[in-house]
Amino acid sequence: MRLRLPSQTRVVKRVLPRSMFGRSLLITLIPLLVTQVVALAIFYGSHLTVISRRFSASVASEIAATIELLDRYPDPADRNWVLTNAWEQFELSIQVEPLAKLPPDRRLFWSEPVEEELVTALTQKVHRPFTMDWLSDPQSVLLYVDLPRRTLVIQVPRKQLYGGTLYAFMVWLVGSALLLFGIATLFLRNQVRAIRRLAEAAEAFGMGRDRGPIRPEGAAEVRIAAAAFNQMQDRIRRFLQQRTEMLAGVSHDLRTPLTRLRLALAMFPADERTRDEVAEMSGDVDEMERMISGYLAFARGEGTEQATLTNLTTVLEDVAASARRSGAEVTLDVPAQLMLLLRPDAARRAIMNLVDNAGRHARSIALAARQLGERSVQVTVDDDGPGIPPERREGVFRPFSSGASGGTGLGLTIARDIVRAHGGEIFLEDSPLGGLRARIRLPV
Repeated sequence: MRLRLPSQTRVVKRVLPRSMFGRSLLITLIPLLVTQVVALAIFYGSHLTVISRRFSASVASEIAATIELLDRYPDPADRNWVLTNAWEQFELSIQVEPLAKLPPDRRLFWSEPVEEELVTALTQKVHRPFTMDWLSDPQSVLLYVDLPRRTLVIQVPRKQLYGGTLYAFMVWLVGSALLLFGIATLFLRNQVRAIRRLAEAAEAFGMGRDRGPIRPEGAAEVRIAAAAFNQMQDRIRRFLQQRTEMLAGVSHDLRTPLTRLRLALAMFPADERTRDEVAEMSGDVDEMERMISGYLAFARGEGTEQATLTNLTTVLEDVAASARRSGAEVTLDVPAQLMLLLRPDAARRAIMNLVDNAGRHARSIALAARQLGERSVQVTVDDDGPGIPPERREGVFRPFSSGASGGTGLGLTIARDIVRAHGGEIFLEDSPLGGLRARIRLPV
């Protein structure tokens, strides 16, 4: 029994709805359906059986009395009076036919209490062979009773066998279930909609799409969560603003002495002996400025730019053109248009970092993009360089990684930070060109 428990759990999970709306609706409806089934079982088991027994006994008694009158008064005139009296008093339409054999029974496909009770009552009171036809006439039940040298065809209105409480009970049962189902659906939809909006706002904020504060709605707990989310957004915005202002001050403070050094080197009276040393020092100052720019860009994370509907093809064309101006050999394979929500400057910087990283290690670069279904776009940067062993690929994304050469060690880190801020991911794989492939997947 213990061995089958995991598979049973998986079956239950597969059958149950995955959404909160479906599960909440199921929790609401199961007690309702159980209550309705119990009420229906009690009704069928007691009340309906009693009513059916009484109605069936009444109809059987009327038929038995009519048959006794026909047996006592066989004269044709008296027989007509008996049949007319049965119609006027009991609403039983009776015809006498010279049938030699009773037709077969035609019962309902499902068993009802009234059918069984009518059979029992006729057996007890009529004491004659009979058959029933429940299917030919939707308004009546046809009874065939075998008499000597003739057969009675009795047309019993169904309203004499069914009580009005049955229809009232079924209308109440179905109506109340539909009403409660509708109310539960509307109520749960409003609650789930508030949670869904909160989730969408959190996802959009995490992808750099600042939609502003959301309006608290729904249940009290959901309103509290929405208010906490708005406060969290405000705190993060203030933190980013303070960090940006601080970094701007740090950038100014660091670049001021570098500018003085550059001016001092430019004014230094260099001769043939010191010219090479001055050139090396100027190169060191340039390298320090590039490093400071890289550090600030990594710390800033391009967080102040807002996402807009952007043609990714245009961004990739700009990146390819910039790389070609730098002397790289770049081929471009993109569709005419790829529209998605992007922070264009940040996306351009991330892809440019990947292209620059490929250009430092390879002679040929292939930049491509394509749509993957309706939910994502894929960008690939392939090169024919030496590549990176699989066990070292994750390490090159760490800041100041030893796997990066020729730069500050932040290019891939910044690229992945920007891509993840858009809700995407970067993967390093083997390239068809023989080197490294950087594959970006972005949500549409």
